[in-house]
Amino acid sequence: MPKVSVIIPAYNAMTYLPETLESVLRQTFTDFEVLIVNDGSSDPILAWACGIVDPRVKLISQENKGVSAARNTGITHAQGEYIAFLDADDLWESTKLEKQVRCLEENPAIGLVHTWIVLIDEQGKSSGRVISSNAEGNAWKQVVEHNPIQTSTVLVRRCCLETVGVFDQNLRSAEDWELWVRIASRYLLAVIKEPLVFYRLHAGNTTKNWRLIEQGLSPVIEKVFQSIPPEAQYLKHRCYARDNLYLAWKALQSDDKDCKWARHFRASAVKYYPQLRYSRQYIRLSLAIAIMEWFGPFGFSRVMAFIYILRRRVFSL
Repeated sequence: MPKVSVIIPAYNAMTYLPETLESVLRQTFTDFEVLIVNDGSSDPILAWACGIVDPRVKLISQENKGVSAARNTGITHAQGEYIAFLDADDLWESTKLEKQVRCLEENPAIGLVHTWIVLIDEQGKSSGRVISSNAEGNAWKQVVEHNPIQTSTVLVRRCCLETVGVFDQNLRSAEDWELWVRIASRYLLAVIKEPLVFYRLHAGNTTKNWRLIEQGLSPVIEKVFQSIPPEAQYLKHRCYARDNLYLAWKALQSDDKDCKWARHFRASAVKYYPQLRYSRQYIRLSLAIAIMEWFGPFGFSRVMAFIYILRRRVFSL
């Protein structure tokens, strides 16, 4: 049996899927299987898969049921002791699995290990921007308050999923976060503090559709807090606040040219958790809204790029 099962859900994903698979096959850790779950695609994925000669790669086809159902199908067919998830447009650094498997092997109490990510564009060019996370150990409260784990970074023990269950297919968004909460409530987490995953930004990212995210957030938050003990219910308002701050950013980065929705979500965030107005995230958002209002969307992009480059140079001194 393979040590690791890599699950890649794919829906009309042929633009990036071959490169994604290649990043798995280049891993320095080689004891794995790759389960590509074709979720009712209309692209030539079947013909492409017929040309794959590596016996570790398998294609599973099903009717279109959504990404959670596709991941669950992969889990059902997985034979590995550890399970990794990889979105069809993301990439892995070559030592990703090696470092994560070593972490789980050396730390039996750890249930899930994730990594940092670096953002890349449609052509695979790195932006240099690293998204870090410090969610480790008994990180349940941290995971409940906001989602610090990106799905393509995760390696989880199969036994954890057998204990807490799989992805909730009834949730329209944030279904991964809801699963991480369940895992963090029973197991310790670990993080490899290196950017071992390349998260691709492109027009098809589901996280760009802030309206869809908004519709799906309330049901998942309400479900999460149904099982939260009374003494931790205060985190619910913080969770709603941070999610509104997230929605403000997403609106600002998409079609909210007059900042109407960004200001609306920012106000909602403070209403839920007034102390948030003193956070770095709130201050950065307010600065971005002001820049957008003064200089327009293109000015916003240029100024934010300048701020990012300046910050990197200051910290490198």
